[in-house]
Amino acid sequence: MTAAAVFPGFDGLMSLSRREGVDIRPTLLRVLTDLYVQTDAHSADEERHFVELTSRLIDQVDDATRAAVRARLAIYPATPPEIMDKLGLRRASLGDILPVAAAIATAPASEPAVKVPTEAQLRLASTLAMRPNDAAELSDMFFAAAASERALILHNLENTPLKASPRIPAARAARALHILEMAAFAEDTANFALELGEALILTQRIAEQVVHDPGGEPLACAARALDMPSAIFQRVLLFLNPEFGSSVHNVYRLSRLYDRLSERSALVMLAAWRGSTMAVTRAKYRAGLYDDERHRARAAAVQGRPTVQPGSAPTVRTGTDGSKR
Repeated sequence: MTAAAVFPGFDGLMSLSRREGVDIRPTLLRVLTDLYVQTDAHSADEERHFVELTSRLIDQVDDATRAAVRARLAIYPATPPEIMDKLGLRRASLGDILPVAAAIATAPASEPAVKVPTEAQLRLASTLAMRPNDAAELSDMFFAAAASERALILHNLENTPLKASPRIPAARAARALHILEMAAFAEDTANFALELGEALILTQRIAEQVVHDPGGEPLACAARALDMPSAIFQRVLLFLNPEFGSSVHNVYRLSRLYDRLSERSALVMLAAWRGSTMAVTRAKYRAGLYDDERHRARAAAVQGRPTVQPGSAPTVRTGTDGSKR
């Protein structure tokens, strides 16, 4: 059994964490911890995989992420002993997990205290743009994930160091919202997807995938990126797809997700969708462009030269009477 079987959807994040220039390890650790503490008990394989993944990530993330994970696991009764030791936690006799105060007291007095960066400082440091392949991997992972995993991914994207897409201009967003609401009332999914793609600068393929996704989380991201009011989003859910909107559970679940979804998380996912399009385009045309370059280089190399170069032939001199000399 692999880690992907216990924590589905994390192969993409693990590969992203190994790519140069994109450090998604803090997000990976937060999501991994959130998934683990959702269940009261775990099998031996689940605990072993959690220990293997978490032990590596704890040493590689920033202090703020480590402190957040430590706080979550400090109140979780089934935290593995290895992770407790690594985070400086111990289990009291009554079963509560408490911080190890002795380790703090024995710290050298001369050692400077580590200043934990604030949330504002972390946001200002969010300038790492996703490369096309990384964006495609994140987009594919999101579309392939289950509803609970999608919610956790979106929640943790808010604190990633990935660069979000710029906000959609207010005038353009307002015009798009009016058209989208009218298309939803008419159950016109084709025009809805067309307008959504134009407003968010997405290809038609991605726009249709967002609109027709059976879970609805991509549509919530797209609506949040346009700053759609919650009331309008609920009407879109009810009318755009009557079969989907007839389920009270679906509408209620997505409405709660939408109210909690941050603008930054939606814009980061929008950046992933746009970047994934670039990855597909590069893969499609790379071979042709490469052959064209070789062809042009080969043609330049075999270009023929004139048989007589300028100045190579002897000069024929004539006299005043026209005779050759």
